[in-house]
Amino acid sequence: MKQKTLSLTEGAIGKTLLRFAVPFLLASLLQALYGAVDLFVVGQYADSAAVSAVAIGSQLMQTITGIVLGISMGGTVLIGHCIGEKNDKGAAKAVGTITILFIMIAIILTPIMIFGTNLSVSLMHTPNEAIDYARQYIFICACGIPFIVGYNAVSGIFRGIGDSKTPMYFIAIACVVNIVADFILVGGLNMGASGAAIATILAQAISLIISIIFIKKRGFSFEFNKEYVRVDKYSLKRILKVGSPLALQDALVNISFLLITVIVNGMGLVASASVGVVEKVIIFAMLPPTAFAAAVATMTAQNIGANKPGRAIKGLRYGIGYSLICGILVCIYCQFLPHTITGIFTKDVEVIASAAMYLKSYSFDCMLVAVIFCMNSYFSGCGRSMISFIHSMIATFGVRIPISYLMSKMTNTSLFKMGLASPVASFVSVVICFGYFIWLKKHHNIAKSEDEYITIS
Repeated sequence: MKQKTLSLTEGAIGKTLLRFAVPFLLASLLQALYGAVDLFVVGQYADSAAVSAVAIGSQLMQTITGIVLGISMGGTVLIGHCIGEKNDKGAAKAVGTITILFIMIAIILTPIMIFGTNLSVSLMHTPNEAIDYARQYIFICACGIPFIVGYNAVSGIFRGIGDSKTPMYFIAIACVVNIVADFILVGGLNMGASGAAIATILAQAISLIISIIFIKKRGFSFEFNKEYVRVDKYSLKRILKVGSPLALQDALVNISFLLITVIVNGMGLVASASVGVVEKVIIFAMLPPTAFAAAVATMTAQNIGANKPGRAIKGLRYGIGYSLICGILVCIYCQFLPHTITGIFTKDVEVIASAAMYLKSYSFDCMLVAVIFCMNSYFSGCGRSMISFIHSMIATFGVRIPISYLMSKMTNTSLFKMGLASPVASFVSVVICFGYFIWLKKHHNIAKSEDEYITIS
């Protein structure tokens, strides 16, 4: 039985984009609950040192996830192009290539992270009180990297063919497992940070296993068999052309956040725990633009494949509009009631207050990334992901890190000032994105070839 998928090349653009984005948003929300529930439960049953350890460890694992997501986007775009072109054989070759590629990624990343646990904890300048907890958390999560890689590979494939609902069902089951396991291991057995890590890995493993069973029973919307499970050079080239810059971008951006974490860790345990809490909050705040951006990427890829570039641009506009509405609402709430959010993750009054100040300034970024994420996805869907890498590097290493460092060295500095680094950096990215879009539209005509998916008229 072949699965039913949503065609993004037909129908009302706004409604179609929304139908694709909402299931992805719900799936992302549930996945984000992994880390949030970990931090919440640890905050209720353990001390600030354990909270700091989970925050630091999860930030490191987010770097790994970012690399995987970047590569998977290359697969999503390629499959989307094939679906738009009605090239079933090409889509099958892409799925087979993605399968082998991500198995190799898991084989490489897992031992690197396992044996690099102690080095990671040291490089993060982890507060002394949290070192042992952080080692436990990172080591256990590193053992589960194959599950992280596998699930994100499968999700990327489903998004490419226009199915954002199926991954949502997988992650919903896993989320329930994670929550139950957290309360048993952390709350009941007092296992602290290590218990939270075990719960997370168990949930991810179940998510991957269920997705594999589903694929075997239901298949795809096109014919796929074991003969396609091999590396197709053309597919690999196109996947890496889009995915490699995004993976490198995500890796370096996450490394930049790790560097900022290192800077903040030098300000003490309260600051470390506070920033860790806000990072969890921001993950949730970024879910709407992330979901709409994923929809924009798939819609762009499918419509470019179907030779409908005008529809792709309209999809970008809708994506930015939807995301911006969400970003404005989040920012307004964080300006007036930040304590109600930061107080969810810890009982420490000092941490709650400090985190609230950081959240107030950081939340301005929610409006700016509404534009950035969608434009990045549009460029990626057109096969031009390198521009996303370039502007991210300029904003991150030329603006965000220097500002964070300078703020940390100021006398009587506050986390409110530290939080301003992100929106300032994002503003630089917005300017570059719009500048590139205008230049591309002015100087290039629509064209498509083996080496270049599209230029915009």
